[in-house]
Amino acid sequence: MQTRLRCDYLKNKVMSADEAAQLFKDGMIVGTSGFTPAGYPKAVPLALSRREDKGEEIGLTIITGASVGDELDGELSRKGIMKRRYPYQTNKDSRNKINSGDVQYADMHLSHVPQWIKYGYFGNIDIALVEAVAITEDGNIIPSTSIGNANVFVETADKVIVEINTSQPLDLEGVHDVYSTKNPPNREAIPILNATDRIGTPYIPCKPDKIAAIVFTDIKDKTREVTPIDEVSKKMAKNLITFLNDEVDKGRLPKNLLPLQSGVGSVANAVLGGLCDSKFEDLVVYSEVLQDSVLDLIDNNKVKFASATSLTVSPQRLDDFYKKFSKYKEKVILRPQEISNSPEVARRLGVIAINTAIEVDIYGNVNSTNIMGSRMMNGIGGSGDFARNAYLTIFTTESIAKKGDISSIVPMVSHCDHTEHDVMVIVTEQGVADLRGLSPVERARCIIDNCAHPDYKDMLNDYLEKALDGKYKHTPHVISEALSWHDRFLKNGSMKI
Repeated sequence: MQTRLRCDYLKNKVMSADEAAQLFKDGMIVGTSGFTPAGYPKAVPLALSRREDKGEEIGLTIITGASVGDELDGELSRKGIMKRRYPYQTNKDSRNKINSGDVQYADMHLSHVPQWIKYGYFGNIDIALVEAVAITEDGNIIPSTSIGNANVFVETADKVIVEINTSQPLDLEGVHDVYSTKNPPNREAIPILNATDRIGTPYIPCKPDKIAAIVFTDIKDKTREVTPIDEVSKKMAKNLITFLNDEVDKGRLPKNLLPLQSGVGSVANAVLGGLCDSKFEDLVVYSEVLQDSVLDLIDNNKVKFASATSLTVSPQRLDDFYKKFSKYKEKVILRPQEISNSPEVARRLGVIAINTAIEVDIYGNVNSTNIMGSRMMNGIGGSGDFARNAYLTIFTTESIAKKGDISSIVPMVSHCDHTEHDVMVIVTEQGVADLRGLSPVERARCIIDNCAHPDYKDMLNDYLEKALDGKYKHTPHVISEALSWHDRFLKNGSMKI
């Protein structure tokens, strides 16, 4: 215990998860650590679930950094404890409750959340529940595999509950760089000029008397499986690398590119991982999440430094990653998400943003959140933070879905997260559409020719020609025809006629 809990004043705050769970009252607003399920609290949420099993009725608003594991989102959703949720999730049960209306959910740009917390837009934060690897002699909190919004919750909450997770290696100490911005009009420039810059403390500052409970646990992060890289992903990666090579040849990118940002998930992991087979070296990552592909790039001497707010390593690699963490420690830094996702920093560093789309329309608008316009998948996450502020904004998607029954290239997206103004390049396994400087109709022809699946090219071209027969030629649409693409799938399970 001494190496994990170093503050003598706090040793009488140690209690069981069930005892700590009694501090939560119906209607409370709770901020938790956790970002793409890493570094999230586990023991206390499970204890809250046990309270519900005993017949107690308790409803909570849960605010996190991003997605968290099943012990939190899953358990609290299934038991009806979670009534409201912000700002991003990936759990099946949480998603189902959101889509059924049982959980009120607001999808948000992740960089906006810290400021909303500080200004009280969500209401008063009653409890900050955070996972740590240790507490320092002065009561400061050393986070585990993510920071997310944990520092802001600790700063603003009435009470703090800390889960010290002994399954998380103490070697994580020193990898964090905690810096919190002030509110306007006192906000200062974030002093990051390079992805390697350290500007804060290796812990979350916390006054000891604010900590109401300390719970020891050894439950491991339940990170997501990463789908093996398939042929489609390899083709997308190859197309992306060819495009980046051309940008270097044209003098628009340096030989080692600019700092890379990549979204989460198997497709993003596979596309970024494709850089292992490229000629690029001395790469830098400035992103929100470091997945398996970044570790592969470090192992292959492709990436020299990586900055993020979360380390999300697949289950099959997690133990080995912990054993070899000293190998990565000097090349990795974890920051709060108001810094990792800061539009200011992304713009200054000239980030290359690579994110995943659910569907793209012929004019370059992107849907990354809602299936058929109404069914929430996960959320916008940090893609918007980077897309609007990057030097180069790229969206990737397979050209088809549901074994070809759906085209991922459509006349009009069923829900728009990223407008044509923020989308520069589309990459599918079919090819690359560079949309920079093109008019809407030129964009449409470029996307159809280069990114659409052959099974749908004629249909998309027919739509465009029919739309051009109308009176207005700038961004021509036949609204009933555009909507019928999605309507056909809802009725028949296929977009094909």
